[in-house]
Amino acid sequence: MIRPVFRFSFLCVLLLSSCTSKTTINAGSADIVVCGDDKVLLLNSRKSATAPAVSWRWKVSDAQGLPPAYQKWMVPLDDCKPVMNRSRLLLTSSGGGVVLLDIKTQKPVFYARVPMAHSAEILPGNRVVVALSTHPQGNSIELYDLDKPEQRLFRDSLYSGHGVVWSPKYQRLFALGFGELRAYALQDWNSAAPRLRLEQKWRLPSEGGHDLSAMDPETLIVTTHHNVFTFAIPEARFKVFEPLKERQNIKSANYDPHKKQLLFTQAEESWWTYHIYMRNPDRTITIPDIKLYKTRFF
Repeated sequence: MIRPVFRFSFLCVLLLSSCTSKTTINAGSADIVVCGDDKVLLLNSRKSATAPAVSWRWKVSDAQGLPPAYQKWMVPLDDCKPVMNRSRLLLTSSGGGVVLLDIKTQKPVFYARVPMAHSAEILPGNRVVVALSTHPQGNSIELYDLDKPEQRLFRDSLYSGHGVVWSPKYQRLFALGFGELRAYALQDWNSAAPRLRLEQKWRLPSEGGHDLSAMDPETLIVTTHHNVFTFAIPEARFKVFEPLKERQNIKSANYDPHKKQLLFTQAEESWWTYHIYMRNPDRTITIPDIKLYKTRFF
């Protein structure tokens, strides 16, 4: 058992391909972030009955300050996490990179070449960890300092790394692989050679670990090829997540227990979808010209 240690704005509502200028609306009106292909969008779900009400957009070709190779490495985008009090987005791409993007300036403030990057998470001490999926140089988690682009500090093997979530309450990093969930502690964190120490691991109830998110301080959501589960951290116990029971190929799952609101994407066209699904209120937002992958509450 792990114990605790402690909104004049321009709105693009037509097909996204017809919107060629940057959106400058206050991102504060957004409550959803979604990514796919070379694009990241912030949406206002309250105004998105079916078509997306876009509050803010960014695409990889807009990036200023990235080395040219990242125009390839950051496509397609596969995760987009709001971090640092919604001031930045942590972006990963299976094309081979991770970028920390400032929302206001739309400029990258950190980047690293990370093969088959599938998710990332900010850690204490201005560091970031990335999960790498299947690739000759992947199948791992990697640690970086946000002040030192492209300089890897630490690596640990993890087959088909797909998700990473930091638990402030338990002071543990949870990492999701193909067949297991792991818990890591921070080691030598104030030194020049910080490490992640593997403390525990649990076999998944269903193979193909894909998405990992936090429901609340005590509970994680884990998606696999064939089902969706919660993981109770104190009891180290998996349980079927009833709202998505036996749903296959859920690419991202997010649940707000206070609003009792569910947000998810499900692979419907090979590995992608054109739809974002919400429950309470029930809503499907369709974006027909982007191969969407993951969505998150903003």
